[in-house]
Amino acid sequence: MTRKLLLFFALLLGTFPLMAQEKTITGTVTAASDGTPLPGVNVLVQGTTNGTQTDFDGNYTIEAADGDILVFSYIGTRSQNIAVGDSDTVDVVMVEDASQLDEVVVTALGIKRDEKTLTYAQQTVRSDELTKTRDPNFMNSISGKAAGVEIKKSSSGAGGSTKIVLRGNKSLSGDSSPLFVVDGVPMANNKGGQPGMWGGTDGGDGLSAINPDDIESISILRGANAAVLYGSQGANGVVMITTKQGVAGKTTVSLNTGYSFEHYQELPDLQFKYGAIGTAKESWSPTPGDYASEYVENFFQTGHNFNNSVSISGGNDKTTAYFSYANITSSGITPQNKYKKNNFTFKQSTKFFNDKVTISSGVIMGIEETKNRLPAGYYLNPLTGLYMFPRNRNFYDFKDNYQVFNSDRNLMAQNWFVEDHHQSNPYWIINKQPRVDDTKRIIANATVKWDILDNLNVQVRGNYDYAAEKREQQHAATSNGTNVHPNGAWNYHKFEDQLAYTDVLLSYNTDFSENISFNAVLGASYQKTKYGVGVSVGTGTLGLLYPNEYLFQNLPTNVPVNSTIDEEISKQGAFLNAQLGYKEMLFLDISGRNDWASTLALTGNDSYFYPAFGLTAILSEMFDMGNAVSFAKLRSSYTQVANEVPYNRIFPQHNISANGGVNRNTQAPFTDGKPEIITSLEYGADFRFFQNRLGLDFTYYSLTSTDQFIEVPLDASDPLSQGIYTSRFINAGEITNKGVELTLSATPVRNDNFQWVTAFNFAKNKNEIVDIGPDDEREINLGSSEGYASKLVEGGAFNDLYVFKFLRDDQGRIIFEDGSPRKTELRELIGNLDADWSLGWNNNVTFGRLNFGMLINAKIGGNVFSQTESMLDGAGVSQRTADARDAGGVAVNGVDQASGSAITTVDAETWYRAIGDRNGVGEAYVYDRTNINLSQLSLGYDINVEKMNLPIQGATLSFIANNLLFIYKDAPFDPELAMSTSRNAQGLDNFNLPSTATYGFNLKVNF
Repeated sequence: MTRKLLLFFALLLGTFPLMAQEKTITGTVTAASDGTPLPGVNVLVQGTTNGTQTDFDGNYTIEAADGDILVFSYIGTRSQNIAVGDSDTVDVVMVEDASQLDEVVVTALGIKRDEKTLTYAQQTVRSDELTKTRDPNFMNSISGKAAGVEIKKSSSGAGGSTKIVLRGNKSLSGDSSPLFVVDGVPMANNKGGQPGMWGGTDGGDGLSAINPDDIESISILRGANAAVLYGSQGANGVVMITTKQGVAGKTTVSLNTGYSFEHYQELPDLQFKYGAIGTAKESWSPTPGDYASEYVENFFQTGHNFNNSVSISGGNDKTTAYFSYANITSSGITPQNKYKKNNFTFKQSTKFFNDKVTISSGVIMGIEETKNRLPAGYYLNPLTGLYMFPRNRNFYDFKDNYQVFNSDRNLMAQNWFVEDHHQSNPYWIINKQPRVDDTKRIIANATVKWDILDNLNVQVRGNYDYAAEKREQQHAATSNGTNVHPNGAWNYHKFEDQLAYTDVLLSYNTDFSENISFNAVLGASYQKTKYGVGVSVGTGTLGLLYPNEYLFQNLPTNVPVNSTIDEEISKQGAFLNAQLGYKEMLFLDISGRNDWASTLALTGNDSYFYPAFGLTAILSEMFDMGNAVSFAKLRSSYTQVANEVPYNRIFPQHNISANGGVNRNTQAPFTDGKPEIITSLEYGADFRFFQNRLGLDFTYYSLTSTDQFIEVPLDASDPLSQGIYTSRFINAGEITNKGVELTLSATPVRNDNFQWVTAFNFAKNKNEIVDIGPDDEREINLGSSEGYASKLVEGGAFNDLYVFKFLRDDQGRIIFEDGSPRKTELRELIGNLDADWSLGWNNNVTFGRLNFGMLINAKIGGNVFSQTESMLDGAGVSQRTADARDAGGVAVNGVDQASGSAITTVDAETWYRAIGDRNGVGEAYVYDRTNINLSQLSLGYDINVEKMNLPIQGATLSFIANNLLFIYKDAPFDPELAMSTSRNAQGLDNFNLPSTATYGFNLKVNF
């Protein structure tokens, strides 16, 4: 196998053209202002990845050939391009550039724009920031590095996905996730999964097909103002992923290898002093003992992550190509949790007809396999039995002997001390209820671009995105009877997601006069998406005919085998974007798009138009603002985006039942359905001071979402009912999101051998449910778990938290009845699960060849809820229950309802059984979400390869760490982990897997 790979790479390398004979170029770079040498100046052979930096004395050495262009770039100065001639010495003088804002950024549809001309908020995260600490999911690396980006990581272990929301939740019934775009083309959003079958865990987020080392940059288009050209699917913002491509010049090879290990940060605070009474499953004995505790920690293991990649790039002035392969192999902190991923990328671009026509194509492929990710929630979760195991019993009696032979049934049966609603043997779950997730994804694209004139071109693109996923979990006979039939159960789901996309863009730019510039893009697009094409089975308690035979022919007749096309959607769009500039100081941006959506067919509203307007003023070009102000800009924009009705809302279909009958639809046709409207208003300012040493970027936004899709009940007397329908959808409701985003960047120190660059990213969002529809008392449930509930109520906010509270008298005393505390009859509002504001502090320090990076993330305010702590208290296994028994009871401020007598102490078991059982007093388990986390740390050394006499252009060895520690935290668990990456059950800890800290090393070598 190794020999074949070497042969393959050798053949691949042979396809890249060679350059002319190279020679060694040396020189010195100095500052124009005072002639001092400049260290850290980037020197790059144009069109290649061959580059270096000047040393402490401003000297550099680089290999280049005659005719090559050397590009010199340095912070605060104008870049210079110098051709290599006969001389082997090239000295350069760098001239200061006060504004230095001609940076080109990637915007919607892959259109490149000068950053200073943008009329909306946009933030770019470069590739070095994404790969600095090597998180297996690269989107986690963005947290804290861009303002207004809410990221939550799944608590399911290795292979879990990530939840991302930009500028708050905007829909009462739909999703608020942003659109992901790769090289200007939308990705399919993997909706084929059925998370409910899997105990609430996530099913991947589709981004795993992309190799992080292939990413050039990620641009966060936070608002609809920036993303209007993508139509309704960009209404929640866009995450623009731009990947690397081949560059002309010498063939370059980049190798990357890394290893990291991870360990849990903290476990619940458990007691091992008091056991159970007799055969009870709870540990409420009043008699202390000395019981083993190490089995809890021993259950967890050290996780390992191996990351390897190789990329090859090269070409000439006609053809360029890029190839990469990457592999990630991980094992989680729980037994048999494994994750494997392989990524392949190939891109090429060729110019024809005197370089007027460019044809490009690319293929991205990802293959991943995940085994035994843990479910969140207490059902079929090994952590439930692990944490709640009675302290006086010997856990190891059930570890190696997790199964015993049952002669009556002639099979291996679960060995556990009790048949319980929640608990199972942890090792039985891991070994006899295995879960496997397999995903294969391929994204293929082709582009033809014709430069008709120097300022006029047309581009046609086509993209096909295909994902095939299989999820399977086999539950052996004698698993927990609450969820599994005595003969076992089988969850099987195999589906495909497909997206076909094509667009045509006509681009034109010109200068009408010396002072007036104009550029425009006119285009049209077509997109067809199929979600969830496949087959699924979920037997649950209906079981199997014969034990442990996971076959379709072994299904009872009342178990349906669902063959589905969950969603099939097509949409066409036509759009225009035009920008008019005046003297490089005023820019007017106008956009408009019209969509035709299949999901609104036959309503008369399937065609809808929405506009966007923006204005930018470069104050520093208008007025003399002094030497202290390098750049000053004000901007504003207004946008409306229409969001089509989801699939199967207008004329919902019947479906076939398991026994061959018809389950008739009871929702009335939504014949007057209209698209949801999101109206966005944004103001911003960008100021730079002291030759760009200090920068301030501020944004205020206001979003209003109206015409939501709301289901309401139908009375039998309503003419729409027709004796058939019980509900209908209407357009109603209103949600607002208002907030500020602030980025403060600075270079406090920059001298010959030391540089410190720092940035603060601040965001605050205020959400309000202004109108929930015609029924003001209506509630929309976002998830509940006994004492916990999150729901939408008019006048409230998204992710409001409701719990049972203590019932108190007028003096604030807890009311007791028959010795136990009382609780409110209904759950009441106690807080909100979203943070009041967030802050990320990112630092990069360079000292000679050493480079240091540190990221601190803070979430201030908000609440989280722990069902775990509640149930551990109810079972008497938490440390606080032991402390209460040691103290002779729990101190309270209470009053007896019958006698009016004061109650100051309550028996520990009485108190914690009352508040900690599953339907207990949730008020006691609400925690402040506020936390400050040392999220990333890296220390790298650029190896001096020039003295090694090896064919190496550069090498960097780094120590990396993620999620190191909490500087401050109130909750007894990681409040930033998500039980689910859907919109439901946020802020809920329900036997979630503990968060982990990761440490490791990474080596990158360029040839």
